[in-house]
Amino acid sequence: MKKAKLLSLISAVVMLTGCGSAGSSSKADDKKKTDVPSLPDYELLWNDEFDGDELDDSIWSYDPHEPGWTNNELQEYTESTDNVFLRDGKLVLKAIKTEKNGKPYYTSGKVKTQNKKDFTYGKIVTRAKVPEGKGLWPAIWMMPTDESIYGTWPKCGEIDIMEILGSRVDTAYVTLHYGEPHGEQQDTHILKSGSYADSFHDFSVEWEPGEIRYYVDGDLTLTVNDWYSADENGNEKKFPAPFNQPFYVQMNLAVGGSWPGNPDDTTNFDKAEFEIDYIRVYQKFKYDRNVSKPEPKMREPLEDGNFIHNGDFSVAEDLEYDVDWKFMLYEGGKGSAEIKDNMIVITTQDEGTLDYSVQLVQPEMPIRKGKKYKVSFDAWADEDRNIIVCVSAPNASWIRYLKDTTLGITTERKNYEFEFEMKDRDDPNGRLEFNMGHCGSTATVYLTNVRLEEIG
Repeated sequence: MKKAKLLSLISAVVMLTGCGSAGSSSKADDKKKTDVPSLPDYELLWNDEFDGDELDDSIWSYDPHEPGWTNNELQEYTESTDNVFLRDGKLVLKAIKTEKNGKPYYTSGKVKTQNKKDFTYGKIVTRAKVPEGKGLWPAIWMMPTDESIYGTWPKCGEIDIMEILGSRVDTAYVTLHYGEPHGEQQDTHILKSGSYADSFHDFSVEWEPGEIRYYVDGDLTLTVNDWYSADENGNEKKFPAPFNQPFYVQMNLAVGGSWPGNPDDTTNFDKAEFEIDYIRVYQKFKYDRNVSKPEPKMREPLEDGNFIHNGDFSVAEDLEYDVDWKFMLYEGGKGSAEIKDNMIVITTQDEGTLDYSVQLVQPEMPIRKGKKYKVSFDAWADEDRNIIVCVSAPNASWIRYLKDTTLGITTERKNYEFEFEMKDRDDPNGRLEFNMGHCGSTATVYLTNVRLEEIG
C-alpha cells in the first residue's frame, strides 16, 4: 500500500528567514481570525476558515496537472470552479466523472500555498470530511518550497498530514517521507465506529526542529525524530535535514492510482467531495534549533539468541496492539487469531484481495548491515495451502530483507528455515511477516516456535 510521489522539480524561490512568514496583515485577515482559538505557547501564523464566496488567492493557488502526473492517477487537476469551490464555509474539492474519446475521464481539484504561505516549523491544524468510494484518495500534505535545496523527492522530504482511501474510510494514514535511499515512517488511526466520511474529523501536525508529531482527533498517532537525508553518493546531510527549510501546504482529491486502485461501478461521483472546514497554522514563540539525531535503539536478543518475543506463544497476548505479535486485516480480509496451547491459530473467513489482507507480524526486529540471519518456525494447516513469509522494512519503502517467500504448508506440522544477509543500512525496525491473504484458501493456519536469530 506504499507509494512514491514522482513530483516534478519545483522552481526555486527566495528562502524565508526566521521561522516563517505570515505575509502582510489586513482588516480582512483580522476578521477571519476573530473566532480562531488561541493555543498556549503558540501564535497564529495564518489561517483560512473558508468563509468567503471564492478561494482566497492571497493564500492559495490552483495546481493543474494532466492525468498520470504522479502515482498513475487518472484525474486531471483543473482550475475550474466545478472542481474547486467554497460552500457553506467549507472548501470543496470535487471529483467529476465524464467521458472523453469514448472512455471514462476524470477531473478533480488540487490547491497549494506555495510562494504565498510558506513557513518553517509550526502546528498545522485542519478539520475535514472525506468522500467514500473505491478509487478516491483525499490528502492534506506538505512539500518544501524549494525542492533543489536537498534534491528531488524523496531527498527533499514530505509531510503527509492525512491520507484516506475511499475504499477504507475508517482508516487515516499519516506518513513522513525522506532520505536517500527513500525512508518513510507511517502509522494509522482506525476509528472504532463510524468513518471519516460520516462527519468532520481533526488532523494536525506539530513540526519542530528535531521532532514531528501527528495527531488525529487529538490522539497522538505517530512521533518521528530519527529521519535522515543524503545525496546520491550516500553522504548524509546534517540532521535535521531535510525538515529544516520552508514548506507549503497542499490539498487534493486524487482519483485512482497505484495505491487506492481505480474506481468501479460502486463509486458514486455525485458524492465525490472532499470538504475542508478550516486550516490553521500556528508557531511557537521560540524554537531550539540545536538538535541532534537520537541514537537508534536496537532490540537485544533473548538469552537463547532469539529476537522474536513470545515466539513459543506461551503468553496469550492481545493481538490488536503492537506489544509483540499483531494480527491485522486489510482490503476485504476477514478472520481472527488466538494464542492457545503454545501456538497461534489463524482462522480466515475471507482471504481478501491482497496477500497482506490477512496478516500476522512482529515489528522492531534489529537488522544490522553485514550480518546474516535465519528465520525458522513450525507451520501447518487444516488443509494444504500457501502462506507468504518475509522480513520487511516499514521505514525504508517496504523493501524486503528476506524476500517474499511463498510456502506450501500441509496438514503435517513441519519446521521451515530461511536465511538472508543484510546488505542495507542498519534498521532497528525490521518486521517479520506472515501473509495469508489472497492465496486461494481460507484453511486455518497454525504457527509456533518462531525464531529470528543472527548466524554470522
